[in-house]
Amino acid sequence: MTTSRPVALVTGASSGIGKAAALELVTAGFQVIGTGRRTANLTPPDEVTLLDLDVTSDQSVTALVDQVIARYGRIDVLVNNAGMGSAGAAEENSAEQARNLFDINVFGVIRMTNAVLPHLRAQGSGRIVNISSVVGIMPQPYMAVYAASKYAVEGYTESLDHEIREFGVRALLIEPAWTATAFGTNSVRPDQPLQVYAEHRQVFEEYVAEAVKAGDDPALVAKAIVAAATDAKPKLRYPVGLTARVSTMRRLVPARMFDQQLRKMNRLPA
Repeated sequence: MTTSRPVALVTGASSGIGKAAALELVTAGFQVIGTGRRTANLTPPDEVTLLDLDVTSDQSVTALVDQVIARYGRIDVLVNNAGMGSAGAAEENSAEQARNLFDINVFGVIRMTNAVLPHLRAQGSGRIVNISSVVGIMPQPYMAVYAASKYAVEGYTESLDHEIREFGVRALLIEPAWTATAFGTNSVRPDQPLQVYAEHRQVFEEYVAEAVKAGDDPALVAKAIVAAATDAKPKLRYPVGLTARVSTMRRLVPARMFDQQLRKMNRLPA
């Protein structure tokens, strides 16, 4: 089975940004394959094929990509959206917990890229669209491990993009701000909590709950993903919502003022 439509592979497509992106890509004319860890009991969005994938497993990644190529004959766009959040002070997250998060948020991106990129190079075209975050361009207290994973995705993607342009392939970044998903609920709590951080951790969790509740519609992020997938002259970075303002502030506002504003926003002492 092959298709005349361009093929998009979206990881973490069972809910939130990934689900919205899959639907928006269908509307844009793509044959869309979405993935999730366990999809058997899920009802796939219209015209989206859902397949099981564990981005922490080399075997699962290889098998999934081989399956898509065998069924459709090509992949044109890879959207690396699968990820997880984490909360707690840096000291409250063990190295093992951080390693598990990086295995999904960073090494999952690397595994998927390494599996799909040879096909994109061979056909001389394609896009790798990696989902970063506003905390990939600014610090976020009580989210240090998650922020570190997104900073890693930023550096990896920008470096990769320089390597693959000559093959007709681009690696691009989507930078959402707080988005109305289950991010806060699904974030991993610290595995070695300390009383000294308890008060500020609680304040942070309340702040995140409010920010997510008032956050951008996932459809707004999905439109940026489609733009990255289809723009004739794509940008390296696609900031969404508040991220655009934060990016401007980081460039124009003096460092001391930015630092003060960040601490005020997070209700930390001056």
